Amino acid sequence: MSQPVDAKFPPGSFLAGLSRTARTALLELGVAREFGPGKILLREEDTSTHVYLLVDGCVKITGATPDGHLALLAIRVGGDLVGELAAMDGQPRVATVTTAGRLRTRLITQAEFRRFLLAFSDVSLAVSGSVGAKLRWATRRRIDFGSREVRIRLARVLLELATSYGVSAGPHLRIGVALTQPELAALVGAAEPTVHRSLAQLRREGIVETGYRRVCVCDRVRLAVIADG
Repeated sequence: MSQPVDAKFPPGSFLAGLSRTARTALLELGVAREFGPGKILLREEDTSTHVYLLVDGCVKITGATPDGHLALLAIRVGGDLVGELAAMDGQPRVATVTTAGRLRTRLITQAEFRRFLLAFSDVSLAVSGSVGAKLRWATRRRIDFGSREVRIRLARVLLELATSYGVSAGPHLRIGVALTQPELAALVGAAEPTVHRSLAQLRREGIVETGYRRVCVCDRVRLAVIADG
């Protein structure tokens, strides 16, 4: 079953930024696929070229480090595209995409995707903008890892997640992605105990509230000040 056209996708997601007409057409593209948790959708260095439009659920984007470990690079949620870079340039996958729970998607072939972009120039521009935003995110993370203290890096990650996937929760802004503390630490690029201490400090200052796999931003202005360094 396809997602209703008027379904609410998280602010900052790819679909949320499209016109109703383009969103309707894109949600009808390809074929529906559903996956359970822990399923690898795309594998780093694979030469496949199809695209997944995430309809409902969440995936983790990981990459292999030189020492053989996996680094959590990003989170993508319902309304986002994954795999579009390989569909556009035909090069091997640059990361692995794994489901973080039950997931509903539309699997779109490279040929379908390219035809669609030719027919909808506004979507083509949106895809280019989305790829650019992902590149900026990755660049900021790489620079931050080597030059900023953990508290600043944590504030920046929380602020960007809240901006992209924030959901109103009374006076607060709940990050609409369920993250464990190890996953959050991986996004920040720091040891889990260090991130835990920084998060606890933000809690004591009334800037965030946390629960099981839940983070709410209570004071976005103060969080932005910390993120600014």
